[in-house]
Amino acid sequence: MENTSIKLTEIAVGKKVQVVELCSIGLSRQRMLDLGIVPNTIIHVLRQSPFGDPTAYLIRDTCIALREEEAKNIMVRHI
Repeated sequence: MENTSIKLTEIAVGKKVQVVELCSIGLSRQRMLDLGIVPNTIIHVLRQSPFGDPTAYLIRDTCIALREEEAKNIMVRHI
């Protein structure tokens, strides 16, 4: 497996990844932190909506839907 970080939006449904960095700022960044999305958090991509946005993720045993504009600011790596 490669160790380069990529955007969460580029991960296929069914894959698990680990958070490397949050690139968002302001209220968006605070929301991600409040949801428990911090470095080293494991995220499992559960499913996409029929039109592709939002996508459901399993984060700390909680299903959370994130829009593409939010998920693209979360840098992850394959585990």
